[in-house]
Amino acid sequence: MPIRDQRRMADVLAGRAGLTRGAEPGPHGDQEPRPAEPSTCGAEPAAASPDPRRDDNLGYWCRHACERFADRVALIDLSRPTPRRVAYRELDERMDRVASLLESAGVEAGDRVALGVGNRFEFVEIMFGIMRRGAVAVPLNYKLSAESLRHVVSDSGCRAAFVEPETAARAAQVVEDAEIDIRWSVGASARTGSGPVDSRRRHQAGPRTGWRDYEAELSHAPAHFEPPSLPPRAVAFLPYTSGSTGKPKGVVLPHEGQLWWVRCLERHWPADPSERALVAVPLYHKNAMAGAVKPLLQAGGSVVILPGFAPEPFLRTLSEYRCTRVSAVPTVFAMVLRHKDLIGRLDFSALRTATLGSAPVQTELVHAVSASFGVDVGESYGLTEGGPVMLGPPPDGAPVPVGSCGAAWPEGEVKLVRDGTEHPSDGELWVRNPGVAAEYRNLPGLTAARIKDGWLATGDLFHRDQDGFFYFRGRADDMFNSGGENIYPKEVEDLLLSHPDVLDAVVVPLPHPVKGHVPAAVVVVAPDSKATPEALRDHALAHGPAYAHPRRVAIVDAVPLTGAGKPDRSRATDILEAGGR
Repeated sequence: MPIRDQRRMADVLAGRAGLTRGAEPGPHGDQEPRPAEPSTCGAEPAAASPDPRRDDNLGYWCRHACERFADRVALIDLSRPTPRRVAYRELDERMDRVASLLESAGVEAGDRVALGVGNRFEFVEIMFGIMRRGAVAVPLNYKLSAESLRHVVSDSGCRAAFVEPETAARAAQVVEDAEIDIRWSVGASARTGSGPVDSRRRHQAGPRTGWRDYEAELSHAPAHFEPPSLPPRAVAFLPYTSGSTGKPKGVVLPHEGQLWWVRCLERHWPADPSERALVAVPLYHKNAMAGAVKPLLQAGGSVVILPGFAPEPFLRTLSEYRCTRVSAVPTVFAMVLRHKDLIGRLDFSALRTATLGSAPVQTELVHAVSASFGVDVGESYGLTEGGPVMLGPPPDGAPVPVGSCGAAWPEGEVKLVRDGTEHPSDGELWVRNPGVAAEYRNLPGLTAARIKDGWLATGDLFHRDQDGFFYFRGRADDMFNSGGENIYPKEVEDLLLSHPDVLDAVVVPLPHPVKGHVPAAVVVVAPDSKATPEALRDHALAHGPAYAHPRRVAIVDAVPLTGAGKPDRSRATDILEAGGR
């Protein structure tokens, strides 16, 4: 079925929503006040006096919204028994207090600071407060193994740390083992006597010593901070990307490039102050930051933060808090669609757009989400080291075809490279823009191989149609050869998802004595489905090329995921090798 309102498809991938649907957001009739000014959607932001020290620092990316909408709610944190609302004025002040806290502790501009905090409002204030100090935030994927976390903390050279031990016990232990003396414990005092809301995601870390109480010290830190002048190409933050193999790689992201990106959003796809986004994916992941926190908070909108993802709380929060947009990895939506009865009972009239990204998106899932929620559904594409987003809806409002991630951004360059030369329609995506990473930390060989003359070789394979729209085909690393045929896992996944009972699928290669490798699949089916592995193989044979049908199928309750919410192809391979039929 077609997406409902193609004229608004330009709003979908960038996350911009119109003002034609839904009421002012607010749960249980507790609606937030509208700003006194008229809608600013599509207009230039109000002029403010130049302040280079703040204008050139990503930590102040939302300062104009903090000035204009000081009393409006910016964040709603659902990680505790009583939801915590944080207004723009308080958020701005607390970010300054974080910077003051770091300065008083002896943390200098350029020092790296680890951030191992779960989905709670403090993550946002600490992340950008670190930048206000001129230090470098190192967000930790606390779901990684202790070995990987030790590598991140050591490779980055962290001098200080903020950790929520109840959520990130391994990260807390790694920080202690690294003898990082400047360290704050986040969250424990805030929950004393109450207990966490989402006990499933918390791990008791036991008594710890040598940690400073974050909230207690923050309350005594100066509420105003004068940021340092930053040198050219000063680093804002240092995220580590994780593949299925090898150690996490540090991506060096300077302030100026990341500010270019958020200002592009403001110029070409401005959000409106009435918008509200729901975040259930980890805040350390670009899907949450680029899809909700950065675009909404620079516009005066609000963000609802769930401590983690579970289908029913996700759906109820989306409805009760009258969220206007939501962005998540495809697996989140695939799991949500298994609760059709609940979807039918809840009110989603405020919801305008849903965006799927950060992993391959199947066209069948786009149609299913659109039909279930009655909203526009789009696909997004981005790469931590690539901007992060460099494809999206054309600013002229041209509709984006279903299955496409959009066209090239109006600022920056893209090209497709095949066999070492530029190709008009198919190949690996290369991007060049101010947001491209400066380098991979301590990996000069990888930097030289991936970043050349400002161009980043993304490792992602795309098709570009005659109208300039891009279609993701898969990772170059994931493609494999089977008996002389190149097979892209996404194409086989799409084939399986065309079966009416299949909700999710992950395809990987398995060794074969004759063909070298053959496709195999881990599949999730509807709860009442009678589908068998044999039936799914037959479906693939009947609807696609014989060489692409999965020779082995394992039906599971949920596909394995990485800490970033992407399909874990290594674990999928283990499942299949352990007995998938």
